[in-house]
Amino acid sequence: MPSSHFSYTDDTLRELATTILDYAKSRGATATEAEVSEGFGQTVTVRRGEVETIEYNRDKGIGVTIYCGQKRGHASSSDFSPQAVRDTVDAALSIATFTAPDEAAGLADPDLIARDIQDLDLWHPWDLPVERAIELAKIAEDAGFAVDKRISNSEGATVSTQESQFIYANSLGFLGGYPNSRHGVWCSLIAGKGDEMQRDDWYETVRDPLELAPPETVGRRAGERAIQRLGARKIATTTAPVLFEAPIASGLLGHFVSAVSGGSLYRKSSFLLDSLGKQVFSPLVQIADVPDIPKGLASSPFDEEGVATHRREVVKDGVVQGYFLSSYSARKLGMKSTGNAGGNHNLILTDTGEDFAALLKKLDRGLLVTELMGQGVNSVTGDYSRGAAGYWVENGQLAYPVQEITIAGNLKDMFQGIVAAGADVSRRGSRQCGSILIDRMTIAGD
Repeated sequence: MPSSHFSYTDDTLRELATTILDYAKSRGATATEAEVSEGFGQTVTVRRGEVETIEYNRDKGIGVTIYCGQKRGHASSSDFSPQAVRDTVDAALSIATFTAPDEAAGLADPDLIARDIQDLDLWHPWDLPVERAIELAKIAEDAGFAVDKRISNSEGATVSTQESQFIYANSLGFLGGYPNSRHGVWCSLIAGKGDEMQRDDWYETVRDPLELAPPETVGRRAGERAIQRLGARKIATTTAPVLFEAPIASGLLGHFVSAVSGGSLYRKSSFLLDSLGKQVFSPLVQIADVPDIPKGLASSPFDEEGVATHRREVVKDGVVQGYFLSSYSARKLGMKSTGNAGGNHNLILTDTGEDFAALLKKLDRGLLVTELMGQGVNSVTGDYSRGAAGYWVENGQLAYPVQEITIAGNLKDMFQGIVAAGADVSRRGSRQCGSILIDRMTIAGD
């Protein structure tokens, strides 16, 4: 086990969670769940070679949910003292007393609770002195400036390291948790001068610092991307194929997850109501929810309710195979929890075999989108309209950068119109996919 800078031992957190359950039971709760957590980290930002910010964070908290029959109450505190713990339980109990009963409320189904908790290798501390963090941030920024003399300014380079641990317990007998870590390097640079300035960035984030890209690689990538955007122009309004670059293509998966999550479904606020077993994507689309990838950024052996997680196909040949359900939303829909209280795990879109160059060739003539702006997505209708920037593509080659445009369509049509999923997979978030090519969208420019 690596050395620890946590303030509390795992045993202490377990004892605290057990104390909460015991006290709640003595006060008349029919069921209880508790989470006890702590975290700490360090974030350093350098701008133009000078230290701009050094931030340290250290926090802790308890969350208590009490059930009195079908009545639910929740309270939280950042104080671990015995009196504060009792007060938090009493507050949750008081709320439950005055809350209307809800037939869907309650702990997870006992037969779904995780029993064998797998170690997914999620905790990799980074013993990073602040002086070394500053040095790494400077290396990233310097590498970006070295790309081209037209790199004129910087929005900064940041090096961050975070660790946390938690224990979740409920009155069904579940008691489990684990430590985890997340480390990252980010750099954002500005190219050009005056009205011709363009900015772009790059970042990497991992569980294990030994797998983090060298800071000079991150800075160089940010610099190259900023330079490529110089000379950006508007284009005439047209309809054409659109290729979403991998880092933003994951957002399309996010819209799907939101649309088939329990809350959206039982509230009937989704454009994909009753989509189970239906063709939502083009037949080439395969999506899996994979919670057990070692060091995965969204890996977990159980969800926020202690329900065991399992690998499952979410979309097969374009057909929806499953939703994303917590215990509460599952009951509202007359279904079973899928182990997704808290959201998706590592959501993986299987690539169709093309690398990025092959995707551009397949696009032939159209738009490569590398940045999206605005929140123009209607979750009820699926209407999609976002500000965008990127590159116009001619004959499978980048022709020139474009800006101040809007791309529009409907997510139902966009999902059905996916013609390729690239092998250039971005793994820096919970939704892992390569670039996604859609057959046609409206591009609004001049």
